[in-house]
Formats: sequence, structure tokens, C-alpha cells
Amino acid sequence: GQNRRAEAARLWEHPVAQDLDVVYGHYEVKQHSIWRNLGSRFTNKMTDWALDKPVGFYLSSFRCVSGFVARQVTSYAGPYPYIDGLLLQVTQRIGSIRVRHEARTAGTSGYTFRRLVRLWMSAWLNFSVLPLRAATFLGLLTATAGLGAFVLVILLWFEGRGPAFGWGWVMSTVHVFSGVQPLILGLVGEYLGRMFLAVNQRPQSVVRD
Repeated sequence: GQNRRAEAARLWEHPVAQDLDVVYGHYEVKQHSIWRNLGSRFTNKMTDWALDKPVGFYLSSFRCVSGFVARQVTSYAGPYPYIDGLLLQVTQRIGSIRVRHEARTAGTSGYTFRRLVRLWMSAWLNFSVLPLRAATFLGLLTATAGLGAFVLVILLWFEGRGPAFGWGWVMSTVHVFSGVQPLILGLVGEYLGRMFLAVNQRPQSVVRD
């Protein structure tokens, strides 16, 4: 009962008038607990990076979806579905309108902290290879820094100053190989990520008509 029936009617009227597939209700003031509001904001920030959506676009569970998109989404047979991620895989014709959010008058929320964490993990892992690419970038950065340190140690040794050559050589070499390992794992992960997206049935395109 936190969303008025009149607001639901507006959610239907807006996409019909604007020829949209999905429209989200953007709450002016959310009547949720503080921890859930923080969790929702965190999820929206993370999906800015992980999902193919306009940056800052607010995703909520109060939304209206066209029959065409709904049929595409329900064909997904994989585990841990994340509805917003599936919607954005099908269409970019999305919009939002501001709606009122009422305080809860009965019952308790089904979204526990554990379920919010699981929701975030589904959004982050099921629809993006960004974590794998972050590991690749971190490994490349570490290996480059180690290589630079190795060159610096050699130059200082020729000039007769700086740390002892043996210690500096060992430290810079360890630094290089410490970066190469996550770099290689990231490259392997890139292949696994592409296989995962294929197994996850991510559509290349959908036929509207």
C-alpha cells in the first residue's frame, strides 16, 4: 500500500504517450528505513558502472513494462535473475516520472539486509565483466610500477647511490611479478567472462516487429 493506485495509472499513461517500453517511478521522498535507502543508493551507484543505463538514472521496483519487453525478460532461464538488468538488456526506451511514496501501514518489508546484498551481487556479477577488467587493470598498473622501480634501481646503482642493488633488484622484481599474476588472471577472466555472458543468454538483439 505504499504506492497509490492513481500513481500506477500514471505509470501506464506515460509510456503509452511517450512510446516507451519501461517507465520507472522516481520517488520524491522514500518512506523506507535509513539502511534500506542507503542500500538502494549504493545499488544504483554500482549499476551505473555495471549496467548499460544512463548514468544517474534511478531504478526502482515501482515500474511499468510493456508486454513485448515482459515476454523477452520471462524467457530468461538462468539463475539469480535481476529484473532491471534483464530489462536493460532488451530495451533502451526507458523513462521515469516522479511519484509519491507512502509510509507503510501494515506488514514488514521483505527486503532484509541479506537480500539486498544478494540483489547487489546479482546486478554486479550476472550482467557485467567489470570486476574481471578491474583485476586486469590493477595487475597492469602494479606491473608497470614494478618495472619503473626496476629501471630506477639500475640507474641508482650506476650512479653509486640508492638502496643496495641486491635488495632493490629483489623488491622491484617481486613487484613486477606481483602485477603480472593478476594481469594474466584478468586476461583469463576476460575469456571466462565472455563465456559467462554467452551462457547467461545475453541477447545481441531482439526483434520487435
